[in-house]
Amino acid sequence: MSEYVLDASAVLAFLNREPGSERVAETLVDSVISAVNLSEVITKLIEIGIPEEEIQQVLQYLSCEIIPFDEDAAWYVARLRPLTRHLGLSLGDRACLGLALQLNRTAVTADRAWVSLNIGIAIAVIR
Repeated sequence: MSEYVLDASAVLAFLNREPGSERVAETLVDSVISAVNLSEVITKLIEIGIPEEEIQQVLQYLSCEIIPFDEDAAWYVARLRPLTRHLGLSLGDRACLGLALQLNRTAVTADRAWVSLNIGIAIAVIR
């Protein structure tokens, strides 16, 4: 079973070989990602002009299990809004956190603002 839930920021840091990418690399085998966060990653890669075939190859390399965003996930994400509004977290941010709550796993992110959250799960900030 996976130990980590990856935020789009962590995956993009890994793909771009940014600081903290080695920490993400260590978690890949034991990670899942929400379909919402995967969509964010794909969007960023399309925006910088990477062809879809190449993106598909990159995603296969990641080999993370993709967790669908369903009604249960929608409830978790919605319940997080009052707890995260002060940080301005996006739907994607809350999708990662909500999935981590659902699965009782560590959320992995590059977003330092998450460190101040106290929502009942571990949060690993990669840099």
